[in-house]
Amino acid sequence: MQHTPLLEDALKNYFQYTSFRTGQKEIIQDILQGQDVLGILPTGSGKSICYQLPARIQEGLTVVVSPLISLMIDQVKELKANNFKEAVAINSFMSPAERRSVYHNLASYKLLYVSPEILQQTELVSRLSRLDVRLFVIDEAHCISQWGHEFRPDYLKLSETIKALNQPTVLALSATATPEVQRDIIHSLNRPDMIKKVYPMDRENITFCVEKVVDDLEKTDLIIQLFKKYHVPSLIYFTSRAAAEKIAVLLSEKLPDRRVAFYHGGMEQMDRISIQQQFMNDQLDIVCCTSAFGMGINKPNIRLIIHYHLPLQLESYIQEVGRAGRDGESSVGLLLFSPMDAFIPTNMIKNELPDETDLANLFQQLYWMSKGDQAIDHATSEQMANQLQLSETQWRFFRYQLEKHGIIKNNHIFYQKENWQYVMESLKNLIKERTLYKEDKLNEVLAWVHTATCLREGLYRSFQSTYRIPEHSCCSSCGFIWSDWKPVETSANQRYFSSWQAKLQDLLLGGDSMAGEYAGEYNETK
Repeated sequence: MQHTPLLEDALKNYFQYTSFRTGQKEIIQDILQGQDVLGILPTGSGKSICYQLPARIQEGLTVVVSPLISLMIDQVKELKANNFKEAVAINSFMSPAERRSVYHNLASYKLLYVSPEILQQTELVSRLSRLDVRLFVIDEAHCISQWGHEFRPDYLKLSETIKALNQPTVLALSATATPEVQRDIIHSLNRPDMIKKVYPMDRENITFCVEKVVDDLEKTDLIIQLFKKYHVPSLIYFTSRAAAEKIAVLLSEKLPDRRVAFYHGGMEQMDRISIQQQFMNDQLDIVCCTSAFGMGINKPNIRLIIHYHLPLQLESYIQEVGRAGRDGESSVGLLLFSPMDAFIPTNMIKNELPDETDLANLFQQLYWMSKGDQAIDHATSEQMANQLQLSETQWRFFRYQLEKHGIIKNNHIFYQKENWQYVMESLKNLIKERTLYKEDKLNEVLAWVHTATCLREGLYRSFQSTYRIPEHSCCSSCGFIWSDWKPVETSANQRYFSSWQAKLQDLLLGGDSMAGEYAGEYNETK
């Protein structure tokens, strides 16, 4: 075990910090002793130190499962700037030659970032299994529960990967996980002896505000008035891509001195990363985005988080609003609510999972394909999804369940009448169960929005028994008014240009330029 003075020295030597934040040292000490740990720490508390420091001071390789390419790229870039050259991320942007080079030199790295999907590649797992993988980390571990069952089922296969890598020490990290989600993470990873390190997730410097309005027009007017008064880095969250684009364009027109962009799942990956980097570098003031934007972003001076639409669950809201005020300065989370707002998330929940008709059509198609021993390769999968009119998410859900129950093995269909009847009934029940679960989560959000008591207490009730005294105004239920808010503001001292051509045009002709690039996410509507 590392003694405390040695850990303090290592922290200062490698990361230039003089002391640990709450929970960091305790988690590091446990994993250095070989204990599996589930760490729940508030957003902005420096969770990455919990595995980056061990990766530097202990032998072997640390593998980090991360949900977003942009998040991996940022982490590796920051580590290399901090003279940690033995860090690398494997992602879809790599050329075949770059990926081969990393594969052939895996033994020279100390820290490897990958997505759960890439970890399903046989060649990579085979190479890793021959190395000394000392620590296996799941960053943003709530994704196992939040995304694993529908959007990204490869999260549910991580326990198999851990076994293939010779059972290294496991660290799962998240900022938001109810006791129920904690149990789901531990069960999915098959680590029953995992030590829980759960710390208060409330943020004393964030004020919570719910404003009830008549319609979207009133929402937009309120947002414009706020930005005319406050010049602060801000995020506006939407569940609709079209709305994010529309409001971004409108704000650019109404607020010519602000640099505005939008970010959603219909965009190219490079455009997403571009927007994220511009926001991080203070080249954008406002980003109209869907829910993935900001995950893992360590931008200290975000002051205002606005929710134009309802989040699907309180966990998502805490994650998103927690991106404000990481420097400890006064910040506000504003949720706007109109009577029609519940319809969008309700329809999203309804459309995320397949229904009983989809289930029956799928098994009929599989039956006929089994007669001809037709393989379910990538092309066939896409063709089936199109024929059955299934979304990518719905097909991904079906495919995982079919493989889990042995109906699809090695891309071939195995027909057994009794087993198929059992699986059909099981899937029917699972779909009902997951839909009810999501509806309950949405109802929790609606109940919170309509509460007449303290918003802070209601927000954290499911996660912890108490909360700390806020440093500034508590919430709109406890007397917060906008005239009381005096945030640290930023000045518009740097113009944003969408390309070098636009910058040249501005220099030569004094032309105008607008931030119209954008980026993406999973859980959103078009």
